[in-house]
Amino acid sequence: MPITFRQIEIFIAVAETQQVTRASKKLLLTQSAVSMALGELENQLGGHLFDRHGRSLLLNDRGRYLLPLAKNILHQVANIETILTEQQDVVAGVLEIVASTTLGNYVLPYLIGTFMHLHPEAHINMLVVNTMTAEKLVATGQADLGFVEGDINVDALVATPWFEDELGIIVSSTHNLAKRTTFRIPDDLKETSWVMREEGSGTAEIFTKKLGRHASFLRVVTKTGHTEAIKKAVEAGVGAACLSMLTVGREAEEGWLKILPIEGMDMSRQLWIIQHKDKIITRLMAEFLRFCEVVAKNHLGRECLSSPWKLQSLLNKSQLSTPPADS
Repeated sequence: MPITFRQIEIFIAVAETQQVTRASKKLLLTQSAVSMALGELENQLGGHLFDRHGRSLLLNDRGRYLLPLAKNILHQVANIETILTEQQDVVAGVLEIVASTTLGNYVLPYLIGTFMHLHPEAHINMLVVNTMTAEKLVATGQADLGFVEGDINVDALVATPWFEDELGIIVSSTHNLAKRTTFRIPDDLKETSWVMREEGSGTAEIFTKKLGRHASFLRVVTKTGHTEAIKKAVEAGVGAACLSMLTVGREAEEGWLKILPIEGMDMSRQLWIIQHKDKIITRLMAEFLRFCEVVAKNHLGRECLSSPWKLQSLLNKSQLSTPPADS
């Protein structure tokens, strides 16, 4: 009996949830149907794919070998379905994107909202994670596109430059460096406590690389996984932080935070759009990528990308400002 796509789908679900119960809920199947399909697959392959630990099912060496192959099979089937069923006269569908924290919280919500207004049949879901997690989700086919700020380290991905961002040091208005115009390395670094992003953050990775040998002087007093929490901690006087200029414009305008460029150091960084190298480009993906490209090439400064009003003003001057005519 040949292996079925349903068996592969059930195997992946059990591998990811580590339980038949959870897999059955995820797939909307009965537990007995999941157990039966999994048992048949193991019989067909001549051996077990999981080790049982209490109530959990953990992949053994055979299962770990099969998992990426199984995911790739379903990925290719999805590509075939997309090619053969897509309507060519309408920008429609559901796009799953993933974004690192800076882009996901401060740039993409405005772009997504505007794009969906232009194309009412298009729906874009976005998950905000750190750069490392975004890479994994795109590489495994769980996301169609990724928008990240860190270096790309996965061979299965293709990275396209989007636009450049700039990092700066932020301190509270009452910090002893707030009266300064620049941050000096290494003197100020040694005298400052730091609030940092978690491991896997593109911002933290780039900041550490920019510092080079001076990174050893970083005295980190707390780490957090969210930019807003970092800004609040800095406002409260916990320490300084390094963040994207895209994230602190409002606080700087209100005088709650002071932005200090690092003296003698280029703090620009490249932002990227990533996708799986074997991913089929649908019409919806192509239109959204074109939209993002136009915005990046024509933005009136970084503040335009993080302001819905300035973004709309830009779009009103471009060919993307009105929905396409019906065919």
